[in-house]
Amino acid sequence: MNSPVIIFLIIFVVFAFVVGIAAVRIIRPFEKGLVERLGKFQRLLGPGLNLIFPLIDTVSKIDMREVVLDVPPQRVITKDNVGVEVDAIIYAQVTDPVRARYEISNYILAATKLAQTNLRNVIGELDLDECLSSRDQINSQLRDVLDTATDKWGVKVNRVELQRIDPPQDINEAMSRQMKAEREKRATILEAEGFRQAQITKAEGSRESQILEAEGYAESVKKKADAEKYRQETVAEGEGRAIETVFNAIHKGKPDEKLITLKYLEMLPKLAEGEGSKIFMPIETSSIISSLAAMVEGTRTKSGKTDSTPSAS
Repeated sequence: MNSPVIIFLIIFVVFAFVVGIAAVRIIRPFEKGLVERLGKFQRLLGPGLNLIFPLIDTVSKIDMREVVLDVPPQRVITKDNVGVEVDAIIYAQVTDPVRARYEISNYILAATKLAQTNLRNVIGELDLDECLSSRDQINSQLRDVLDTATDKWGVKVNRVELQRIDPPQDINEAMSRQMKAEREKRATILEAEGFRQAQITKAEGSRESQILEAEGYAESVKKKADAEKYRQETVAEGEGRAIETVFNAIHKGKPDEKLITLKYLEMLPKLAEGEGSKIFMPIETSSIISSLAAMVEGTRTKSGKTDSTPSAS
């Protein structure tokens, strides 16, 4: 074999090797490959080993992972004419590699500029207090606006997060004083409320104590009255039985009127020993006194007769 043939074979092998290498494209798992043949979109390549026609096919790789876009800080005027410094972060992801390649030249730059513009619009419609307290609302509005605009590019905006909203220094100082005054006010209110609650609790405790004391006193008085009533009933019952016994004894002894009169007179001093100074005489007193007078008169007559007999002799 002569040398020209050997050289041709070597050149052919080298050419075949180069063409073979050029025909192979490796796509990683997070990528998509766009094949263009002679300047026209041909097909998509998935992850793994792919073969193309070398020299006439070109492959563009599109990263399908979520990317983080940093929106540069900018000064924005709120609805109440307060200038605030605002920046944000956008989380976006390519959903259609064909449109992301052919509908926009640089979707990252475009999404960043669009976020800056809409950030001015959204915050410009809110007061400073609403901006500081409505971060979620601002994030949601920006995400909706950006997602609608970037859908044409085959890009989806997943989240938008405001990093900071910085008012001017004088506004910060005024807000700091306001917050301090508000905290002191709440502390004063809580202290006053605690004192009032303590006074109410103390008053309720005192009232409960007085009620319990009054109930105890009432119970004591009731028990004392019941005991006194029981004593009086017992004494009255005993006196009734005594009177009944005396009455029965008197009737069994069949006393005459003179004996009853003497017993009555014997009881008069005892009746007068009570606290009252009045003695109530029964209706039959006149007859008793008459009988007593007759008895005394009879006694005197007998005594006179006895005394006059010796003098006659």
